[in-house]
Amino acid sequence: MIRLSLPWPPSVNRIWRSIRKGPMAGRVLLAADGREYRKAVRALALFELGRETQIESRLAMTIHLTPPDRRRRDIDNSAKAVLDALMHAGVYRDDSQIDDLHLIRGPVKQNDGGVVVEITELPEAA
Repeated sequence: MIRLSLPWPPSVNRIWRSIRKGPMAGRVLLAADGREYRKAVRALALFELGRETQIESRLAMTIHLTPPDRRRRDIDNSAKAVLDALMHAGVYRDDSQIDDLHLIRGPVKQNDGGVVVEITELPEAA
């Protein structure tokens, strides 16, 4: 099992931005907050794992979310940011590999929210 401690992700609304003017109008791009989060997750994953993992097998994942404040949040929005960042960090090839996903919201950790991700490789189907 792989266990990673990550920072609290930005909201889905802050990860992506829509271009409204100019030659790229109508395109949706990764915003600065999204790029920074991916960069932080990659650095932490490489540090904690000691290498780029690139798991190829089917996966089970539990994401423990500890919010930084009491604002109302949909926990599934936080999961998407975490899953995409882990994929871009090279922990696994694609988030379509995840067959079993659990999201758990824990208690608020004032001004110090975070995420703990547990990744387990599933046995090959017989």
